[in-house]
Amino acid sequence: MNTTQATTAPVMETPRTILRAHRIGDFDSYATMWADPVVTRFIGGKPRTREESWMRFLRHAGLWSLLGYGFWAIEEKSTGRFVGEAGFHDLKRDMQPSIEGIPEAGWALAPAVHGAGLATEVVACVLAWGDETFGRVRTVCIIDPENTASLNVATKCGYREVVRTLYHDALTILLERLS
Repeated sequence: MNTTQATTAPVMETPRTILRAHRIGDFDSYATMWADPVVTRFIGGKPRTREESWMRFLRHAGLWSLLGYGFWAIEEKSTGRFVGEAGFHDLKRDMQPSIEGIPEAGWALAPAVHGAGLATEVVACVLAWGDETFGRVRTVCIIDPENTASLNVATKCGYREVVRTLYHDALTILLERLS
């Protein structure tokens, strides 16, 4: 991987969004999104409390400062509102096969923007940044087998299934993308 590291999320744009670092002003919308059972159905399986959301929110700054990559807040250009997040992380997941040390892509959007193709637009932008930043490396993502929408986004963006495995005692699909 490229040794040049960012310490905060660079600002990027897609036709309908601005990808930027999370801001303290995003937190209420962020907590609301992660408290929604539609959002968490396939990501953790249960809505998050405000406190759980705060701990995760703080993680975003730490990822960028320690790893040189992380998640972007997704701001809708037409309204300026926070509508989700996407990026890469390394969460040292306790799963087999191990994906520790491999940039793991992830994304989550507020229900108000589901079904509009926004995830594919944003993930494609994030992956282009990853290709430029990481060089020719493997990235991965894990997706619940019932999450058809995210599986479709992953496939459109070049991810292919590697194996079905368990994570927190639940079946998950490990996918990979070679840049």
